[in-house]
Amino acid sequence: MEIIDTDVLVVGAGFGGIATAVELRRAGIHDVVVLEASGEVGGVWRDNTYPGAACDVPSPLYSFSFAPKPDWPRRYAEQPDILRYLRRVARRCGVYENIRFHSEVVSAEFGERTGRWLVRTAGGAAYSARVLVPATGQLSRPAYPSVPGLGTFTGESFHSARWDHDCELPGKRVAVIGTGASAVQFVPFLRERAASVTVFQRTAPYVLPKRDRIYSERGLAFLRSVPLARHLDRLGFWLYTEFAQQCLSRWHFFSPLFTVQARRHLRRSVADPGLRAALTPDHRLGCKRVLFSNDYYPALASSTVDLVTSEVVAVTPTGLRAADGRRHEVDVIVYGTGFAASEFLGSMTVRGLSGRTLAEVWRDGARAHLGITVPGFPNLFFVYGPNTNLGGGSIVHMLESQARYIRSAVRWLLDHPGHCLDVRPEAERRWDREVRGRLARSAWTHCRSWYRDASGRVVSIWPGRTFTYRRRTRRIRLPDFRLLRLPAPGEPPGTVTH
Repeated sequence: MEIIDTDVLVVGAGFGGIATAVELRRAGIHDVVVLEASGEVGGVWRDNTYPGAACDVPSPLYSFSFAPKPDWPRRYAEQPDILRYLRRVARRCGVYENIRFHSEVVSAEFGERTGRWLVRTAGGAAYSARVLVPATGQLSRPAYPSVPGLGTFTGESFHSARWDHDCELPGKRVAVIGTGASAVQFVPFLRERAASVTVFQRTAPYVLPKRDRIYSERGLAFLRSVPLARHLDRLGFWLYTEFAQQCLSRWHFFSPLFTVQARRHLRRSVADPGLRAALTPDHRLGCKRVLFSNDYYPALASSTVDLVTSEVVAVTPTGLRAADGRRHEVDVIVYGTGFAASEFLGSMTVRGLSGRTLAEVWRDGARAHLGITVPGFPNLFFVYGPNTNLGGGSIVHMLESQARYIRSAVRWLLDHPGHCLDVRPEAERRWDREVRGRLARSAWTHCRSWYRDASGRVVSIWPGRTFTYRRRTRRIRLPDFRLLRLPAPGEPPGTVTH
């Protein structure tokens, strides 16, 4: 079998994979291969084509700093515009020539004698890479509810991340399981098309008004012609989201400002006191994802939409059974149940030193130094790894920070052939203690959410400012790493040089 050699192998061509490939190319590092399981770039914005799909971070901030887009059609960009933007960036920056599409990675194994990662794909291809960068994301694998009878339903059913656009909705009774960020965007669409919609809500989310607007031609012309205005626009949104992130992590005395907005929004949108009570959150603002929508509450108040607060306990051939014993006969089921956010590698098996798998190391919860490196897995650098998501702010800012950190590591490795970087366990533990300490004071530890894994450990969120994270990841710190020298003939592998 032919093995293709490369300096850097990136897994995934979403925002994180593209950011990393561009950063490496800008630094003059071109021996890079990006393996993408699907046939196009885009990640979550390629897969989530459900009606109403849009970002809840302002467009000027939800874009790369090195590729500003002065002509976003609206403040909160919709899925097609974001996907077009990603494709244009990848094409303009030459990333497409690095991508191998339809290449799903199934395994990666570190060779202690070679200092290289042997990566295999589902199609049988094999790659040997000096550096491995998993950029598969936290929101790429749809999650389904763990209820009996999931495959017995005889009608049409699909996950929101795999929307069936051929499904005929007029005249149909539609059930929606879940009330997360996707559901608040597609439920209003279903209400307009279907004969009836039944929404199953386990926990009422906080919903804030979405301050969206379409940019005028005059406004776009101004942003195109005055770069300073674009920078100030982005800076303003960044400062606001930094404030929001701090409110969730430390400045709790400001949280009532958002709680009052959410309650006023609910009161103005829903007149019925019974429905309003059912839609009132029973948890602290921020411990679950805060949502933004102007039409979700009005949709739920419609006469053709029914809100069910009893949990789904079974799927039947003709519908759903709730915990209160009621059966709901429907024609279509839409699973708006989110993603397996704590499964950072999906079905990919990764083996490091001594043959240990990452799944074994993370048995008690995923953790990584800076969310990027794991002890015992030399020359492996995560993008969008453990504790790098945000409760407020743009993940693109975090991804750029990680890409720059990885670029500095790759540059060091290329300048020092015959060596590998393995983060020290004490550095990883020190970082993890800091993150746990920050989380203990935050909103994210106060209820069950997708930010936590099965054991209750918060593995998704970074509980600090993006500015702090950017500063901490400006470049690698060699004292945080063991420098492993490749063995000479007769020597044992992995000799520590420093």
